[in-house]
Amino acid sequence: MNTVTGVNVPSSLQQGSRESYFDGGLAQYIGWSILGAIVTIFTLGICYPWAHVMMYRWKVTHTVIDGRRLTFDGTAIQLFGNWIKWWLLTIITIGIYSFWLFIKLEQWRVKHTH
Repeated sequence: MNTVTGVNVPSSLQQGSRESYFDGGLAQYIGWSILGAIVTIFTLGICYPWAHVMMYRWKVTHTVIDGRRLTFDGTAIQLFGNWIKWWLLTIITIGIYSFWLFIKLEQWRVKHTH
């Protein structure tokens, strides 16, 4: 019981806890995945950053954490610039930089997720 109002309130609500969930559907996931694969294949991988941003935006916009929906403000153009830079560094270092690619991509995604 909340001593201030005298109303029975569940302890989870008293502590400010809210529900977290993902509300994306399978049909949407399959559709976006097919579209991303088609674009990537027909452009010989050049538009992979666009497909990646499209899929990640779908995932983020269907995610709710503590009752608040996430947003993503990254663009394919931003990722494309980084993608070129990261691949050039990979080529120059004879593949050694590729170990950092996943980390760099994750840092970029988190930076643009709110």
